[in-house]
Amino acid sequence: QLHLVESGGGSVQAGGSLRISCTASGHFSFDFAMAWFRQTLGNKREAVAGISSSGPTYADSVKGRFTVSKDRANTLYLEMNRMTPGDTAMYYCAADKDRWVVPLWFSPGEWPSWGQGTQVTVSS
Repeated sequence: QLHLVESGGGSVQAGGSLRISCTASGHFSFDFAMAWFRQTLGNKREAVAGISSSGPTYADSVKGRFTVSKDRANTLYLEMNRMTPGDTAMYYCAADKDRWVVPLWFSPGEWPSWGQGTQVTVSS
């Protein structure tokens, strides 16, 4: 199993930027797929962005504003620009240490490892 820890959440005004990170630890021997999800109270967890051997992929709601990346230490980043109050949510990091491609990346059930989340709040 992987242990995932998110960081970097906070409050920002609409139009601003924020970068959150997810550090992976545990036993893994090669590169693997990771993703960002977000969730607000009373709603389902929704996919934001993922990264795999096929490259990055994004939800339509964040395309052109958010950028997902991963470094060689398997730390996952999400650079969020031109943020809106609609981006307010708890952001979760997900990973699958046994796969470098997750075809149904947008489905939370596809991911075996999760972080505890980091809160992002965008004020108008």
